[in-house]
Amino acid sequence: MDFLPVFLDLRDHRCLVVGGGEVAERKTGLLLRAGAAVTVIAPQLCQGLRRRVADGAVTHHARRYAEGDLDGCRLAFACTDDRAVNAEVSRAAQARNIPVNVADDPALCSFIMPSIIDRSPIVAAVSTGGASPVLARLIRMRLEQLIPTTLGRLAGFTASFRDQVKARFASGRERKAFWEAVLQGPIAERVLAGQEPAARKMLEQALASSSLAVGGEVYLVGGGPGDPDLLCSRALRLMQQADVVVYDRLVSQAVLDLTRRDAERLYVGKERDRHALPQEEINALLARLAKEGKRVLRLKGGDPFIFGRGGEEIETLMEEGVPFQVVPGITAAAGCAAYAGIPLTHRDYSQACLFVTGHLKDGTADLNWTALAQPHQTVVIYMGLNALPIVCRELQGHGMPAETPIALIEKGTTPEQRVIIGTLADMPERVAGASVRAPTLIIVGEVVRLHERLAWFEPGD
Repeated sequence: MDFLPVFLDLRDHRCLVVGGGEVAERKTGLLLRAGAAVTVIAPQLCQGLRRRVADGAVTHHARRYAEGDLDGCRLAFACTDDRAVNAEVSRAAQARNIPVNVADDPALCSFIMPSIIDRSPIVAAVSTGGASPVLARLIRMRLEQLIPTTLGRLAGFTASFRDQVKARFASGRERKAFWEAVLQGPIAERVLAGQEPAARKMLEQALASSSLAVGGEVYLVGGGPGDPDLLCSRALRLMQQADVVVYDRLVSQAVLDLTRRDAERLYVGKERDRHALPQEEINALLARLAKEGKRVLRLKGGDPFIFGRGGEEIETLMEEGVPFQVVPGITAAAGCAAYAGIPLTHRDYSQACLFVTGHLKDGTADLNWTALAQPHQTVVIYMGLNALPIVCRELQGHGMPAETPIALIEKGTTPEQRVIIGTLADMPERVAGASVRAPTLIIVGEVVRLHERLAWFEPGD
């Protein structure tokens, strides 16, 4: 180990920054976040530092560094573009045993700055010992994606219960086991999800009984339109925690592969005229699994609340008293349209957007065709492949011009994405000879004309 990681207490201590550019601004920002009293020495300041001085957050002396500026300082940064000045600050600081960092000059530093992941009061630091600062930043970026932004809230929550837990459990081993159960179970998830009052109640009940009964829970997660990179960090965290995965046909394999490898997987997908499980049985299955103490991931394509029947599922969970969380997903309309280069709204083409389902019932698509055929709007049709001839016929019959552009997007956002462009007049014929299979999304409106100009996603990338 070339450097000893140390976290310094700088609160209310005077720290010096020599320099007035963007690097000096970044160092000043870090010191202020640590509660330091910052003095900046520089003839001129960048805009960001000028704002901090104007706000009274920083003391500024508009001159060059001078002997004595380090008196009473706990820490110093030299950030000028003049190496001689930086070296002078470094020598003076080290002569006074004041830790000093010189930007981009490790030879003049008595300490180096790591890349920081700040989830105060939790702080993690990554350093390559000055060998590759860019690599340290890349590692930090990966960790930023993995560590919940609300982790600091969880630390504060546990701190508020430390005395009670210590009083309740006599031995350190018991306290350790208790906290491990808390931090790996539903109480921690409640805190991370912003449901602190519920978490507090659960922990108080656990303390009253001197045990932590770990109950089941359902995570209703939107898996997005197919590209796993579109999942949010909270979705990924819950996907890795679940004991059982209950998933739909529209969940892509790439997304399913991100769930915990040893989790049980239950397929409940629905296809035309063939359902693995009726919806009522899916609802009951989720409640039963959770009541068995399992963490159940209900993974849906797109967003659970946009033609995903998520509302019906959580109604059952609430009736059964089963705790649950909902994580929205990028709905197919937003994801597929973006990857196809078709903005759903555009000032010159469309000022409204309607989402409808084209799922046939008794061979018909019972939609408000008059409302859908209005000008200056975009119509997005989910599950409309089999109803496409009816859609094109009815929209024309209710006043939409035959030359209105329409797009059909097959397997959107995935490497197999295909976009077929036509008009209301010729689209059924185009699709009939193209061997198209679900999942598909249909977009109708003038915005479709922008596809060739704005498309950026190349399938297979």
